[in-house]
Amino acid sequence: MLAGVVITKEPVDTYVPLYVRDGQISTQYIMTTLEELGLLKMDFLGLRTLTVIQDTIDLVKQNRGIDVEFDKEMSDPKVYQLWQEGKSCGIFQFESQGMTNFMKELKPDCLEDLIAGVSLYRPGPMDQIPRYIKGKLNPGHNVYTHPSLKPILNVTYGCMVYQEQVMEIVRRLARIFTSEEQI
Repeated sequence: MLAGVVITKEPVDTYVPLYVRDGQISTQYIMTTLEELGLLKMDFLGLRTLTVIQDTIDLVKQNRGIDVEFDKEMSDPKVYQLWQEGKSCGIFQFESQGMTNFMKELKPDCLEDLIAGVSLYRPGPMDQIPRYIKGKLNPGHNVYTHPSLKPILNVTYGCMVYQEQVMEIVRRLARIFTSEEQI
């Protein structure tokens, strides 16, 4: 279960209307409206999910003798092979048929591909999926609208995937155009 939390400077009811249902306080606005208002919404795994994860780690150690450590390098080719074959049933955000097909086409071989995949498989950025796949499979053919975008978008094969990339592009292009106007 995910717990969406709106983070605000002042009490949240000074920004948006609230309602109470089954003892839970929620905003009356959907996520996109909250974002348009400039509010920060964070999704946190529910405590129950964290408990299931810890129980799973304990069972793997007990039954298989394997220590699962999240701070270790995540580059086991056998793990990525599972995604490449579409064997992601039961893996949060990877189990839908659409996401499974995307991963089979993408052939992820690094953690960055999985992170980008989750970011791309949403309304809006989904139209970048074919370009991302093409860029990954043919990295020498990636196109950048402006040379200054290459260091920002190289990791995502020329596609704007992350909000941080968009913000950095705006900053960088603003500096370029501002300095050109002063020349």
